[in-house]
Parts: sequence; structure tokens; C-alpha cells
Amino acid sequence: MSIHPPRAQDHAAAASTAAQRWSFCAVISLGLLMVGLDNSILYTALPQLSQQLHTTDTQQLWIINAYALVLSGLLLGTGTLGDRTGHRRMFLIGLAVFGGASLLAAYSPSAWTLVLGRAFLGCGAAIMMPSSLALIRLTFPDEVERNTAIGIWGSVAVIGAAAGPTVGGFFLEHFWWGSVFLLNVPVVALALALTLLLAPPNAPNPLKHWDFPSSLYSLITLTSLVLAIKSLPHAWPVSVAAAAVFVCGALAFAHRQTRLADPLLTFDIFGSRVFSGGALAAGGAMFGMSGLELLSTQKLQLVDALSPLHAGLIISAMALSAIPTSILGGATLHRLGFLPLISGGFLLMATGMTLLLATRGETLALLVVALVLTGLGAGLAMSVSSTAIINAAPLHRTGMAAGVEAVSYEFGTLISIALTGTLVPLLMTRELPPHLAELGTDALHHPASHAAAASAYNAGYLSTIGGLACFALLLAAITAWCFRDNPKSGDPHAANQQKDRSP
Repeated sequence: MSIHPPRAQDHAAAASTAAQRWSFCAVISLGLLMVGLDNSILYTALPQLSQQLHTTDTQQLWIINAYALVLSGLLLGTGTLGDRTGHRRMFLIGLAVFGGASLLAAYSPSAWTLVLGRAFLGCGAAIMMPSSLALIRLTFPDEVERNTAIGIWGSVAVIGAAAGPTVGGFFLEHFWWGSVFLLNVPVVALALALTLLLAPPNAPNPLKHWDFPSSLYSLITLTSLVLAIKSLPHAWPVSVAAAAVFVCGALAFAHRQTRLADPLLTFDIFGSRVFSGGALAAGGAMFGMSGLELLSTQKLQLVDALSPLHAGLIISAMALSAIPTSILGGATLHRLGFLPLISGGFLLMATGMTLLLATRGETLALLVVALVLTGLGAGLAMSVSSTAIINAAPLHRTGMAAGVEAVSYEFGTLISIALTGTLVPLLMTRELPPHLAELGTDALHHPASHAAAASAYNAGYLSTIGGLACFALLLAAITAWCFRDNPKSGDPHAANQQKDRSP
């Protein structure tokens, strides 16, 4: 590997005081907290949205998924664009776009306007996220400090995603549904001001090239994949067509990268088992956590008749339990290594989900315990998976690595929502008597059919949770293989020595 001369931002990071570094880490975490919250804050708002905006099932699908779709589709491109224009500037632009989109979403007069607002929110988040992680690497030159900072960064991502239903439930209890977006506006204003004061100097690299067609192919690929999943139970011709577009989009993206002098993604970066294991852990942990969060939030409201706030407070057990393990993982990585933290995290997640299955979700106290175990495991896995990804990549690929890291999280969330949100209604319909099967989940809203519908929904819920538990066990085994040498250092040279040399 070539030796690169010290850069301006490296000197700036070294010269900054500890107070400045950690204060800026808090600012970056504020931005990431908003990104995580908006992934899940609408889970508890769907019933109100349906009533007040008269949304159809299709509109509800896109209201939830537009954010994650645009975010995932643009992340790789914005990571490289951050290298070109400077990560400080990109973070500021992302904050501004996010704040403006929040106002549009809050005052949307119709369902499709809200979809547009959510798409712009995803755009702002896509601009912001890779730059936030790249700025951490540039701000913290010391490896132990940097691992701790990334652990905090990862914990904020977990907290935001897990706390979304609680925050949404609180605002719905006191205000109208648009208030969940207005929360972002003062936070954006504060983060903009503090970034201007505390961020390291902007250091663009004009030699880097941003390729818009690659970002477009990525967005088309993900959109068609979600459409294929959601359409399969009810409109298989649409699902087949969407699957064909997905394959074409993926091939077009891969082919485009081979023709670029400065591609958004070079697939040889996955040759490092540390890097690949980190990406798998980030996406897999978010897949399990998002699925459990979405399904449990809906089950508590639709089957157990809890209010949005009460359902959100119960789900917050995952967020609270993720905080200590996320910070602990980053702080102890240099002593314990990746394997016990990541693989152990997935085992904890599987244990929590298995406990939920054993109690059939009927005991509230044990449901909370199951959520706590899942949150503890997710916090461990996700905090250090970010470290594996960002530190296993060469320094000149910081933006690319940050993009892959962020895509891993968002892809896990996106596919989990699409898949679990499709499976439960499908499994529920199969459990319903023939005269209720046509109603589907609407049967839950009719007093005469609620008991039968609730029993069918619970059966679909438990079957899907069982699948998530098996998936967590599988990831524990795969990540144990990826980190079988258990590197304890985030040094790129050490990480690159972990490449799989099998033919």
C-alpha cells in the first residue's frame, strides 16, 4: 500500500483540543439522531395518517419507504461526492436539505406530497450520513479515541432508530401528525451553527469524480427490489417485472463501475474479511432490529389495543439497552477484538427473539426482557461493525467506506420493512377463516371479527419473529468466520491482511 503524505485535515485534527473534538462528535451525533429517528418515527403514526390524509395501502407503503429508498440509493454517491467537495461542506448541505424537507413533510396537504417530503428527507440524510462518519475519522487521529467516538456514533444510530416509535407516540399524544417532522427544525438550526464553529477545515479533493448515473442505477435497483417484495403476494406479474428491473439495474451499476476511473464502489474492497464482516453485521443487525421494532409496534396497537405512546414506550426498551453496549463495544474493541462483540451481539439478539417466541408475546414483562436482550446485542454488533468498515478501508477510500457503512444500515432497514411488513399480513390471511380472508388486516378494526383476526395476526407475527431469530443465529456463525482471527486493531494494514485467500 502506498504511503500518503499528511493532509491538512489530519494536522487540524491533531491540533484540536479534546473538548473541541468531543463537542463536535456530539454535533455529528445530533445529525445522525435525526436520521435514525425519521427511519421509524412514522411507525406509530400510520393509523392517524390513514384517517387524516385518507391514504391507501400503496400510499402508506411509499410514505414509509420513500425515505429509506432515496437514502440507500444515494449513499454511495454522496460518500464519494464528499471526498470531492469536502465532508464539512457536505454535512452542512445535508443539514440544510433535511431541515427544509422537514417543513415540507410537516405541512403536507396530501399523501403524495408527504411522499415527496419523505423523499427529500432521504436526500438530506444521504448527503449527511457518510460525511458524519468521515468527519469522525478526520477529527480523531488517535485510534482508541476514534473507536470510542465511532461507538458513540453507532449508539446514536441505534437509539434514533429504536426511539422513533416512542418519540412519534409522544408527539401524536399531544399534537398532530406533522409535529413529528417539526422536531427536526430546531435541531438542524443548532447543528448548523455548531458545525460552523467546531468542524475541522473543509478539505476538498477536486480530483475525485462523482458519477450521477451510478447513483441513479443504485436507486432504480433498490426501488424495484422493494416493489418486487411488496407485490409478490397480491400481484405477481408486477413482482416479476420489478425483479427483472432489479437485475438489470444491478448489472448496469456493476458494469458502470468497471468503466469509471474513480468508481463509487470498487468491489475488491470486500476482499477484506474484516470489511465484509463489518458490512454484513451492520446490515444484518439493523434487519433484525427494524423488523422486530416494526412488527411489535404494530402488534401492540392492533392486537393489544395500546395507544401509540404506550406502544412506543415499550419498544424504547431496545433503545435504552443499546446505549451502554454500543459505547462499551467501541471502548473495549482494542482489548477484546471484533469476534466476541459482533458474533456475541447476534447471539444475544437471537436469545431475545427466542424468549419472545417461548412466551408467545403474551406476557408484557417478558416482552420487555426480550426487547432488552435484542437491544443489548444490536448495540454491541452495530457499534463495532462501523469501526470494522471504516478502519479496514485505505485512507484514500474513506468516503467510499463511509458510504458502504451507511448503505449497510439503511439496506438492512429497507429490506426488513419490505419483507416483514409483507410476511405478517400474508401469514395472517392464511390463518383467517375464508369469510374474513378478504378483509386481511382490516378485520382487526371490526369488533365482530377482532378476536379471530387478532389470533391470526399473532400467529403471523410469531412466525416472522422466528425467522428473524434464525437469521440472527446464521449471522452469528458467518461473522464468527469473518473475524476468526479476531483482529483487535483497526489499522488498515492489519485489516487488509485478513483477506480471504481461498480460490
